Amino acid sequence: MSRWLLHIFLLAGVLTGHGQDCPNLIEPLAGATNVPVDTSISWEPVVGVTGYIISLGTTPGGTEIVNEQAVGNDTTFVPPLGLPEATQVYVTLTLFFFNQDDIVCNSISFTTEDVTTIPDCTALLSPVNGEINVTVGTLISWAYASRAIGYRISIETSPGLGDIINNQDVGNVLVFDPPANLPPETEIYVQIIPYNENGTALNCPIESFITGSLGEPPGCTMLITPANGQINVALNTIIEWVPVPGATGYIVSVGSSPFDNDVLDMVIFNTTVINVINFEPNKTYFVLIVPFNEAGPAQGCIQESFSTILGCGPFFDPVTGELTTFYPEITLADEIGICADDIPTRIDAPDEADGYRWYQIPENQPEILLSDESYVNLSEAGKYRYEAYNLLTQDGFELECADDKIFMAVLSSVATIDFVRIEEEGDLFNVIIEISGIGDYEFSLNTTNTWSDSNVFSGLPEGDYTIYVRDKNGCGITERQFRLAFPAPGFPPYFSPNGDGIKDLWQYIPPKKDPLPLTTIYVYDRFGKILSYFSADGPGWDGLYNSTPMPLGGYWYKAIAKDGQVYRGYFTLIR
Repeated sequence: MSRWLLHIFLLAGVLTGHGQDCPNLIEPLAGATNVPVDTSISWEPVVGVTGYIISLGTTPGGTEIVNEQAVGNDTTFVPPLGLPEATQVYVTLTLFFFNQDDIVCNSISFTTEDVTTIPDCTALLSPVNGEINVTVGTLISWAYASRAIGYRISIETSPGLGDIINNQDVGNVLVFDPPANLPPETEIYVQIIPYNENGTALNCPIESFITGSLGEPPGCTMLITPANGQINVALNTIIEWVPVPGATGYIVSVGSSPFDNDVLDMVIFNTTVINVINFEPNKTYFVLIVPFNEAGPAQGCIQESFSTILGCGPFFDPVTGELTTFYPEITLADEIGICADDIPTRIDAPDEADGYRWYQIPENQPEILLSDESYVNLSEAGKYRYEAYNLLTQDGFELECADDKIFMAVLSSVATIDFVRIEEEGDLFNVIIEISGIGDYEFSLNTTNTWSDSNVFSGLPEGDYTIYVRDKNGCGITERQFRLAFPAPGFPPYFSPNGDGIKDLWQYIPPKKDPLPLTTIYVYDRFGKILSYFSADGPGWDGLYNSTPMPLGGYWYKAIAKDGQVYRGYFTLIR
C-alpha cells in the first residue's frame, strides 16, 4: 500500500506538461451546416483532463461570442445567448490539468442556420415571478429565448403604465440593472419581449414580484477553504468563507460545472462553514455563495472553484511522461475455453491487483458473484464479468480503483489430428493438417514457441517432422510425427493405403533420367484377377476393388510400354 501513497505524493507535487490529444466535436460535427442557433455544443471526453475551457468566435481562436468560459468536467456547453445566424462559428477548446500548462486546441468550425421565424418568449429567472421581499436594488435576469438577437424590457408599477422603464431595447443581454432603486414594498411588473430581424415575440407574459422595505443588501464574500483556484483539495474538505457584515444568511450552490448545481442547489446556511461533503477525486467544483438579509441578496457575486486530489486517475506520470492510472491493467481474453475433459475448469486472473471478483451474467437476470479470489471455477459456457481492483488510501479515505472485462466462456477441447496430407511440389513438399474438435486451434511445426492459425506448411524439404496443434483456450496440445521423403524411382515395393497421406497410392515413379515409356499398368491378385488398371501418368491404385479395401498381402503388376514391351513384377499392400 505504501508504494501507492508515495506515488500520489510525487504526482501531486511534480506533475509537468506533456502532449495530449485534442477532442473532436460530437455535436455539431466539424463542417456542419444549417446548425440551429440554439444548439448545444458537445465534444469527446479526453482522458486525464481536469477540465475544459471553451471559446466561440467568428474567426479561428475568436472569443467575441463566448470568451474562455470554464465548463469543468462537462463535455457539453450551451451558449448562454445562443449563436448568431448564418455565421461560420469557430469552437476553440482549451484543456487544463493539475500543475500543467493548458493545451489550446485548434479551432473547429460549423455554420449556423438562416433564421426565418420570430423568437419565442422568455421568463424571469431573478427575481422569479411571484417572489416577495425582493431588494429594491435587485438586478433583473431572464432566460435565453430561442432565435432572439435582442430584448425589450418594460418595468412598471401597473401593467401597461411603463412608469419605470418603458419598452427599452437592452440589446442581446440576459441581465438588466435598473438605473435607480425600485420603489419599496411595491408590486413591480416586468415584461420582456425578445426580437430578431423577422419581428418580435408575440403575447409574451407580464410577470411580477414585490419589493421589500428600504435597506441595503449585504456585500459579497469569498472562499477561505478551499481557496479559489486551489488544487489537490482533500475529498472530505470543509467549505468556509469570509463572514459578511449585515448578512443574516448565505445561499450556497456547489456543482461539478458552472451551470449544474449537482452537489448543493441554493441551500441556505446561517453559518460560514459547511461540514463535510465527500467530493469525487480528480474533479473541478464550482462554488457560488450569495449573502442576504432582509433587504435581499447580495448582487453580482462571482463563482469560485477548486479541484480535488487525483484519485484513481488517469493522469500524467512525471517519471515516465506517460498517461497512467491506479486502476489495474486488464488483460483477460475476450473468450476463454472451458475444457470438456476438465470440468470445472479453473480460470486464473492474469493481472496483478489487490483484489478480484468474478460474476456470471445470466440471460435477463441479475449478475451472480461466483468468486472473490484470484481464480474462478467455471462449469458451463456463457457470459461472465471479471473485475480487478487496487485499494488506494488518500487523505485517510480508502478508494477502490476497479476495472472490469466482460468475457465469454466457450466449451473447448484438445484437437484430434485426423490426417496429414502431403503434396509434392517439385523438390519440396506442402503439408496440410486436417483436424477435428470443438476448440479454436493454432498450429506449429517442430517447435512450440511460435504458432499460426494456418494449417498449411509449404516448401518443406525431406526430413522428420513433428506437428503440434494447440487449443487457444488452453485445453492442451496434440502432436504427431511424420516423415517427408520422395519414394525411390521405379515400381514401389510396397504401399499403405491407410489415409495418412503417406504412400496411399501405388504407381510407377519415373526416374529423372531414362524413364520407361509406359502407357497402361494392370494390377492383379494372386489368382490373376485384374483389380485395377490405370494410365502411367495418372494417380495410381488406391488399394480398392469395387470400392472395397483389398487385404494385406502381395499383388502383381503388368506395365505396357509404348513399343509394346511388357514389364511384370510384385509389390506388397500394407496398412
